[in-house]
Amino acid sequence: MVRSLWSAATGMMAQQNNVDTIANNLANVNTTGYKMEVNEFKSLLYQTIQTRTTTANGVRKPIGAQVGLGVRNSSITSEFVQGPLLDSENPSSCAIVGKGFFGIRGEDGQNYYTRNGDFVWALNANGGLSLTTTDGLQVLNSNGQPITLGGNYIADKVQIGSNGMLMYPDDNGNVEELGITIGTWQFQNSKGLDKVGDSLYHPTLSSGAAMNEATNDNVDKSTIRQGYLEGSNVQIAEEMVNLIVAQRAYESNSKVITTSDSMMEIANQLKR
Repeated sequence: MVRSLWSAATGMMAQQNNVDTIANNLANVNTTGYKMEVNEFKSLLYQTIQTRTTTANGVRKPIGAQVGLGVRNSSITSEFVQGPLLDSENPSSCAIVGKGFFGIRGEDGQNYYTRNGDFVWALNANGGLSLTTTDGLQVLNSNGQPITLGGNYIADKVQIGSNGMLMYPDDNGNVEELGITIGTWQFQNSKGLDKVGDSLYHPTLSSGAAMNEATNDNVDKSTIRQGYLEGSNVQIAEEMVNLIVAQRAYESNSKVITTSDSMMEIANQLKR
């Protein structure tokens, strides 16, 4: 009965993490580029109570007896399914259609990656324009360098092609390419990326190194839609059902603890 207490306790802790994950998904239902997270579980060690040859007269038994010792969270994985494209009034907003990620230069000088294309043009120290996130982090071009323009450019007139190429109208109104492309990268295992917050991801040994779509012909090229943002791929109805299931599982494990406690109380009263 003590074993049942610990098994139920592990179930309650696992389901609490499950509820926390679902709550985080619902909290980010309107977060641009957010990817739904799913809790994975696995059983703990098993204790052998009886082997297949433990009869008194040595008769072989076909089946042994093992009791599990509970459950634990094995991983929380992100589902990188394409989110809906949402119209944006910001002309520098970009949405990726495909498996790619935008490259971002962090404050620590390292490169991070995101699906959040809510970009803005900001004035830099040289009087020119820099394409940045809303937090001021610089967006990288296909060469892995920050995207900057001279001081003679007007932000609202900059256009972005489906391949990420920046374009600008000349004096006659003809749109010309500027020779600068917004970089996009892919990973062998996107689920292995390390989530660092602010919709940013960092490569790990599990994800593999970032593969530049501009120089790698072995990946399917992503396309960029100017004036759109990729919405969260969280399905509210599905998450609410998952929340109910997790709550019921938590209540069931709580009931096991109550029942085990009642049985131990009865056992203690029997010896009186």
